[in-house]
Amino acid sequence: MQEASQGPAAMQRLLSTLFIGAAALLAPWTASAAADVLRIGGTGGATALLMHLSKPFAQKTGIAIEVIPSLGSGGAIKAVAAGALDVAITGRTLSAAELGSGFAEVASIRTPFVYATSHHGPVSMSEGEIVGAFAVSAATWPDGAPIKLILRPRVEDDNGIAASLFPGMQAAADLARQRAELPVATTDQDNADLAESLNGSLIAATYTQITMEHRDLRLIAIEGVTPGIDAFESGRYRYTKVFRIIRSQQPSAVAEQFTRFLASDGGARALREAGCLPGSE
Repeated sequence: MQEASQGPAAMQRLLSTLFIGAAALLAPWTASAAADVLRIGGTGGATALLMHLSKPFAQKTGIAIEVIPSLGSGGAIKAVAAGALDVAITGRTLSAAELGSGFAEVASIRTPFVYATSHHGPVSMSEGEIVGAFAVSAATWPDGAPIKLILRPRVEDDNGIAASLFPGMQAAADLARQRAELPVATTDQDNADLAESLNGSLIAATYTQITMEHRDLRLIAIEGVTPGIDAFESGRYRYTKVFRIIRSQQPSAVAEQFTRFLASDGGARALREAGCLPGSE
């Protein structure tokens, strides 16, 4: 199989390790200087969301947000443990080991889980058609153009979300992984970059990433409902991705402030502007 981003993935892991180690060594020296900065990072699909939140959060609290990109969920949790981050934003729940190591999930953020394409024109698919695009090697768009899938690594959170939302997707994705010609995008940004560059692409992503990064991609209506914040809030569009806010059980003051901000009316407005909703799943 063509692993489209193996080199960047290895470099990402190396840089994450170096960043965490260096930050842990420097944390005591920089603590007083960084007291008015919230350091946050995690899953790539939330990067633009976090940047959007930085302005209203700073206006409300006087605290700047420093977004550390491309750590991934696991890397961000390790960075919180090392003192390199105040808060992690993840695409998965904490493991039993992480729960036992002093971490807590203190908030959650919901956004539509979407499929997107570079194919031009309005596109609508049924759940069965989306699954079929993965199961059938010669799947096409209504005009006959080939559907060009972009896969994610097996450990990627979005694989499990798709399998839970679309009956038959797990088996279909396993079939797609047998196709050596299909690229595998390591990060959320790689995923969207490849989708923009391939005519007729099809990717799983999130509404907040596609819209906040101003991607040149079209969102696919599923069962006749186009993803959007109004349709999502009303329940008409029911496909959901949850971001989880993780911090130490002994959080920094700025982490406490961020948690309170997300629960405030101003936080809810800022989330909605970014195509997200606060609260329970």
